[in-house]
Amino acid sequence: MTPLAPGVLREAVIDTDAITANVRHLRRTTGTDVLAVVKADGYGHGAVRSACAALAGGATRLGVTDLSEAFELREAGIDAPILSWLHAPGTSFAHAVASGIELGISRMGQLHDAADAASADRPAVLHLKLETGLGRNGIAPGETAAVFAEAARLERTGRVRVIGLFSHLSNTSPEEDRASLARFRAAADAASAAGLSPRIHHLAATQAALSLPETRLDCVRVGLGIYGLSPFDDRTSSELGLRPAMTLRAAVIAVRRVDAGHGVSYGYTYRTPRETTLVLVPIGYADGVPRQASDAGPVTIGGRRYQVSGRIAMDQFVVDVGNAAVRVGDEVVLFGDPEAGVPAVEEWAAAASTINYETVTRIGPRVPRRQVGA
Repeated sequence: MTPLAPGVLREAVIDTDAITANVRHLRRTTGTDVLAVVKADGYGHGAVRSACAALAGGATRLGVTDLSEAFELREAGIDAPILSWLHAPGTSFAHAVASGIELGISRMGQLHDAADAASADRPAVLHLKLETGLGRNGIAPGETAAVFAEAARLERTGRVRVIGLFSHLSNTSPEEDRASLARFRAAADAASAAGLSPRIHHLAATQAALSLPETRLDCVRVGLGIYGLSPFDDRTSSELGLRPAMTLRAAVIAVRRVDAGHGVSYGYTYRTPRETTLVLVPIGYADGVPRQASDAGPVTIGGRRYQVSGRIAMDQFVVDVGNAAVRVGDEVVLFGDPEAGVPAVEEWAAAASTINYETVTRIGPRVPRRQVGA
């Protein structure tokens, strides 16, 4: 990887070729269509660039949470099908319908709001979200019959077109997920009996898509995996055939020699055990580096591995590099592709007692994203 450009304190390097390759691999592995999830600014990787890379890899649809995320993709010129599934109370769907955004519907009121936003020549295109055990949003089991009947009636008027049924698994255990699958299949049968003919049934996210083939159905809804990260505690990205797309790095901005017993950062949770060299790294919890990883987060500098020394501050942290010849301007890699000899994002997640999903999505806007790849 090239050195940081002059004047750059910190950056996240996004390899869009990795995203494209990951989607291709997931399509081959699952043998079904891929809906690429680019919500939360593409899990911190950039929604537009992630969407374009995923489509280049053969994704057939894109998924986002908020309509604002869907509109960002449309405004960038992306014309692929986009599904948005979490809506604020009182949301008007008029612009979404006019923009060809597919709507995830979780209750009767949303169904009516979507129908009201339709026009004579442009029906609202819907995926009905079912609650199958996760306890979050979705049409409750006791309400599905009424919603299915009303959706079928509205289809006959031309106001809506139901093309999908979907739900979300808990990933608690294979047994729990199979029970959710059974509930989903029963609801799908009820939808057919009500006169609906959705052609896209989707249930599996990355974990189930890779571990429970029976949940793949017509489409897998993959987020974490397209960014090259593993949803499993016991299987790495490399073992899954995936390549992490984000490398988080910064430049050393200060180097100083100190005596043994020197306190480091707030609270002196770290004191130097010997005469040593301390280096200052200009990235902190305001940038999404978890404070919980103080005294533990791993980094590489000059190909050698170290860990954060002392508390991570808002804008910076310190690393004790011993007697290594580190200079101002040297690259510090927090995480990236471990096959390149740098820490994995999962190591930072473990140091902060969290998960890799949170670690990449929390990288803040003060960290510039620099794209490499097509």
